[in-house]
Amino acid sequence: MKKILLPVLLLLLSALPASSFGLYEGRETVSLGGRWNYIVDPMDTGIYKYHMTLQKPHKRYFADRHFYQDKSTLIEYDFDKSPCLNVPGDWNSQSEKLYYYEGSVWYRRLVDFHPVPGRRWFLYFGAVNYKCMVGLNNTILGTHKGGFTPFWFEVTDVLKEGENSLVVYVNNSRGVSEVPTINYDWWNYGGITRDVLLVSVPEVFITDYRISFDGSMVDVSVNLDGGRGQVAVEIPELGIKKTACACKGAAHFRFKASPELWSPEHPRLYDITVRSDADSITDKVGFRTIRVEGEKILLNGEPVFLKGVAVHDETISPNPGRCRSEADVRALLEAAKDLGCNFLRLAHYPHSEQMVRLAEEMGFMLWEEIPCYWNIDWSSEETHANAENQLVEMISRDYNRAAVIIWSVANETPCTPERLDFLGKLISKARSLDPVRLVSAAMQKEKPDFYHPVVEDELISLTDIISFNQYYGWYDGKPADCDSVVWSIPRGKPVVFSEFGGGALYGNHGSDIEMFTEEYLELLYRKNLSMLSKIPGLSGLCPWCLKDFRSPKRPLTGIQDDFNRKGLIDEQGRRKQAFFVVKDFYGRDILQF
Repeated sequence: MKKILLPVLLLLLSALPASSFGLYEGRETVSLGGRWNYIVDPMDTGIYKYHMTLQKPHKRYFADRHFYQDKSTLIEYDFDKSPCLNVPGDWNSQSEKLYYYEGSVWYRRLVDFHPVPGRRWFLYFGAVNYKCMVGLNNTILGTHKGGFTPFWFEVTDVLKEGENSLVVYVNNSRGVSEVPTINYDWWNYGGITRDVLLVSVPEVFITDYRISFDGSMVDVSVNLDGGRGQVAVEIPELGIKKTACACKGAAHFRFKASPELWSPEHPRLYDITVRSDADSITDKVGFRTIRVEGEKILLNGEPVFLKGVAVHDETISPNPGRCRSEADVRALLEAAKDLGCNFLRLAHYPHSEQMVRLAEEMGFMLWEEIPCYWNIDWSSEETHANAENQLVEMISRDYNRAAVIIWSVANETPCTPERLDFLGKLISKARSLDPVRLVSAAMQKEKPDFYHPVVEDELISLTDIISFNQYYGWYDGKPADCDSVVWSIPRGKPVVFSEFGGGALYGNHGSDIEMFTEEYLELLYRKNLSMLSKIPGLSGLCPWCLKDFRSPKRPLTGIQDDFNRKGLIDEQGRRKQAFFVVKDFYGRDILQF
């Protein structure tokens, strides 16, 4: 195989911003999932020559078959002889040696390609954690930062007839200026964690479309790349067929419609086709309205109570890792459905498009979030740009999903002027991109008096709902203390408890005053649900969380063993006693609080 040695330009192209492009039925896509060769590179040998420093590298190298070689050095790295990892998938759960690994890994896959005249080709990544650089056939395509949102590169002029070499450099090292930052409470799964697709489109193609509904009127915007032409929108079941000219590369439609509205009880979706002269994409969309009125959340004009649970993007398995398939996602959603949920908080980062679409089909309202978690670098313009880009990519991807009702910009962040300015800008950005959905953040309580907790946060003035986390009976006091707690929460907006709960090891039985027993957790939930039910304006509950998940912050031997044990089910899907307490509560008519 021919040796390839690539000098990397100091100014790399960034990836193109993502929308739902490339994943619709009707697109020509080739999955590049499967077995990829990989080489672990903790010293970044593939980037820096031995005599150069990380701080001021003179040149960088991005190699195909070998990391670094010239006539005077030995060949020490060879993809052809290296082991393989499954893509999509994280490396931590696939190799015992990589269980705790944080650093650089190089992936390589050979792609057989035969060009078709009049077509353009894009390389689409569902997500890569955390930083990556992508090279194809001796060409650096660009870079991307952020571990949970999609991106792509055009490769029309880079692909060649026959065998093509695709190399992806991935680094999941944590950093003080990154989003999330160094300290967070979930597993830092590294790798190409979501789908990789080769997407074929005509020379003039539909880059994206956006659809919104205000209760009577439907708005659709369509954008073209590469030229102009006629655009049509069809929703056959509603008798809709509209055409317009995208004379400047964009077209807008506005028309009346009376669809059956999407709701958790009836998650109605309609087939929609968007066509241009040479291109066509198909999708399924729902129609619903969401807004707040005083202390109520209104779905389709009617009050709704969010019977929720928080979910991490992690498989139900004795050896959990990032969800890789529809079966992985469905297992989580079916457990939430069994719990009686109509709402999911997708924590603490954007989950896969597969999760969002399947949740929509199954009737879950969704809270989506970017990983501004705990304390990040609020004063850094670079950090803010990173967070904003992740927000833009999340909203762009899922704008058309009726299930999404809340965009969240942060979780448990400190009340400082810098943080307020940082998150205030993100909230403004979210509203500019999507003026219809609700915007919030998971805030925290204050404790001037243990039995009189206060919710005071200037961020409340900027959000649509008052959502915050509390752990009475776990980090604060004992479960019995909940009987005497009186909350002080601002009035006038809906209140959603975005987290509450405690931990237990499945099968660990004992006294209900002994922490980490199922009996303790069961009592904690009974007391918390009774306490929270008394709060005026309560519009939603979101226990933390659905499933025990991996976290290196939880090393307690024999109990945690690298798992946060706050799940209502364990990592293998077994229901704890507290699961049935919440299920019984969600089975009641709780709109009357």
